[in-house]
Amino acid sequence: MSFRPHERIRRRAEFKQVYERGTRIQSRYSIVFMLPSARGVGRLGIAATRKLGGAVQRNRVKRLIREVFRRNKIADGFDVVVIPKREWLDASLIALEADYRTLLERRPRQGR
Repeated sequence: MSFRPHERIRRRAEFKQVYERGTRIQSRYSIVFMLPSARGVGRLGIAATRKLGGAVQRNRVKRLIREVFRRNKIADGFDVVVIPKREWLDASLIALEADYRTLLERRPRQGR
């Protein structure tokens, strides 16, 4: 199962809105911004910059992020933007999933 277009954040304005109004949560492998949205579905945006390395490394990180979110499901009702750190390249998928689960426990509640 892959991410459908309505489950992705693609426009710069949408990224900017999540950065400005969302809650920033820092973890060992990434920085995550979460913003409650009126949509019933969770959406994912990935901001893999050149600090990670070349195109091959950035694309690998993006595939891993999508796999972690696909396996653990995006937080429903939230727009999520992930900025991976360089440590993401050396981590195993199990460690990344565990990091994501602990990150979800610290997420903001829908009522705010």
